[in-house]
Amino acid sequence: MPELQAKTSALLVDDHALFRESVCRFLEAEADLNIVGSVGTIEEARGVLTREKVDLILLDYDLGEGDGIDFMQELLKHEFHGKVLLVTAGVEPRKAAELLNLGISGVFLKHSSPELLKQAIQEVLAGNTWFEKQYLQRIVQVGSHAPPSPEARLTERENQVLSFVFDGLANKEIADRLGVSESSVKSTMQQLFQKTGVRTRSQLVRVALEHFKSPI
Repeated sequence: MPELQAKTSALLVDDHALFRESVCRFLEAEADLNIVGSVGTIEEARGVLTREKVDLILLDYDLGEGDGIDFMQELLKHEFHGKVLLVTAGVEPRKAAELLNLGISGVFLKHSSPELLKQAIQEVLAGNTWFEKQYLQRIVQVGSHAPPSPEARLTERENQVLSFVFDGLANKEIADRLGVSESSVKSTMQQLFQKTGVRTRSQLVRVALEHFKSPI
């Protein structure tokens, strides 16, 4: 499992103060994260983002005067380049599918252990996605995505890389498994992005489940 890099700046957005406090204490003690903000509203989060460089946002779905979709739409408008992990007690698959299209890197359920949260953060920061497979399958069942064009058939190498992406492997790990260079894997990833019409790994995972189930 990749290690968290030092000085990764994180923002926690959750309207439950006790949960925020417990998560902040755990992450500051156990992970190399710099918590630059712990807030309960979109307005407060907006203020932190104007003052601080944020690499990771841990985002609850229900935020009082707004929700995670409202927040993600605002992040897109302002071209936020960090990672977003939804940390929630639960969200309807249809809403999760919409969040996935808006660019979240995964969904972490609050009933899971703190150690598992640390693992989820590591995966997201490494450029991977974090979903319980059963939950992700429920998401794609209700989601909508324009199917790839008929000519967007995948090569054997693209299928191999796509399968490893689905398993949550980083580019370097995929390269090691295939016995090729990391730049070769990056090139294949770009081909996959172009063929499927997506921009992120999380969106690619969704397309993989929805349209390429057989090869996977």
